[in-house]
Amino acid sequence: MTGLSRTWYCAEGIAVFESLLSLGISKTLIVFIVSMLPIVELRGALPVAINIFHIPWYYAFPIALVGNILPVPFLLLFLGFVRRVAARMGVIGTALERVLGMAQRRGRLVERYGRIGLMLFVSIPLPVTGAWTGSMVAFLLGLRFRDAMLSICLGVLLSGVIVTVLCLLDWVGAVIAGVGLGALIVIGLWPRRVERAS
Repeated sequence: MTGLSRTWYCAEGIAVFESLLSLGISKTLIVFIVSMLPIVELRGALPVAINIFHIPWYYAFPIALVGNILPVPFLLLFLGFVRRVAARMGVIGTALERVLGMAQRRGRLVERYGRIGLMLFVSIPLPVTGAWTGSMVAFLLGLRFRDAMLSICLGVLLSGVIVTVLCLLDWVGAVIAGVGLGALIVIGLWPRRVERAS
């Protein structure tokens, strides 16, 4: 991997990884922990695991996948309760409402296309589009737990595939991942457009 692309892929995860390494935690456990964190998630954990820690992708991938999915059911089930409690806590409630407002603004794709939109939203490996934000968007839109959980899990899986391909194939991987994601968007959204036109 070139220095430039390695920096782009790994910038989100490196600082967190270094602080955990200094505590003597094993590299595989660090991959799992970092995958659970908001913002960094799987898309920050996999590049560091594969390209810096040199953990084989077929070992790093399932660890990061499970770590990224683990917080999702708790977010979907308890975000309403947390929101009610935070509303009584002044600054914390205000901060949470800001985060939820940001999630709602970013979730227009989900609002328009429902479960498929949620899956695509979570699958795009960019900041503030992962499982955490997807869970908040699903909560705000009142999606059923089962539907939201399935869409988010599929989105995390796709995101993991995209990030892994990017890590393994560098810029060739970026092209392949971009074409694949573009095809998913066209396939996923095309039937809805046809239905609305008819």
